Amino acid sequence: MSRTRADEQRRTVQQTAVRGALEKAGGFISAQDLHQRLNERGDSVGLATVYRQLNALEAAGLADTIPVLGGQLFRACTAGEHHHHLVCENCGRAVQIDPPSEGWIQTAADQHGFTVTRHVLEVFGRCPDCASA
Repeated sequence: MSRTRADEQRRTVQQTAVRGALEKAGGFISAQDLHQRLNERGDSVGLATVYRQLNALEAAGLADTIPVLGGQLFRACTAGEHHHHLVCENCGRAVQIDPPSEGWIQTAADQHGFTVTRHVLEVFGRCPDCASA
């Protein structure tokens, strides 16, 4: 089945809409909430397309994702930039933080006989605005 120029153009428009909405979110957001925001602003993008585009952005290194109870959250990021976050459990606001040293990670792995292939560090809590509310 061949793809038409109109199909390609539509996919590009949807990809641009999803990426733009993710960048405007300002923090971590679920695919469902992003889908709702897109529809509220008049962008006709299906939920399956939102998931597909978010996963493509993650694969390209343009989105961070973190697992949470009931699914995962996404956030726009810069490709190739290794970073970690403080994440507000209430509003999704995220702040990049410096992790423990790479040496600490390697020492902990060595003590337990592990070979490190990758690591993820996200710290969850409440941002100042949500904590004071």
